[in-house]
Amino acid sequence: MTRIGLISDTHGLLRPEALAFLKGCDHIVHGGDIGGPEVLAQLAAIAPVTAVRGNNDRKPWADAVPDTDMVQVGGIFIYALHILDELDIDAAAAGVQVVVSGHTHRPKIEPRGGVLYVNPGSAGPRRFSLPISIGELIVDAGTIQPRIVDLETSRDARVTR
Repeated sequence: MTRIGLISDTHGLLRPEALAFLKGCDHIVHGGDIGGPEVLAQLAAIAPVTAVRGNNDRKPWADAVPDTDMVQVGGIFIYALHILDELDIDAAAAGVQVVVSGHTHRPKIEPRGGVLYVNPGSAGPRRFSLPISIGELIVDAGTIQPRIVDLETSRDARVTR
């Protein structure tokens, strides 16, 4: 079994609840709007990190962060980008099982065309009345179980499936 943490839109705020949730992950994917290198350093202290640059990550530290990235973890391919509408590949044709994005701050899990699209929402500063959320993928024997959790209530957030 492999546990992959999904986080996005931290905007420089890495909440203690987010760090606690991510402990024990085998890998972490950050969907952009990181907010600073210290966020990546804190995440890397927990597990290897794949991170992409968001539209707000424009300071010099972010020059080394790619706009998109693909990683294989637990036998599955994950493609990460910040703004889902800017997806630049045919995920299914590329063999991608999961696309992780951010930007909207709205948590969402949506299977489409054989690919699982996951936006873990925002784990950083609150935006409007949207939840503070984080996600995970549990990969076991070829199955992928996605989950998004509201960090304020510690309950599964509403997700679209």
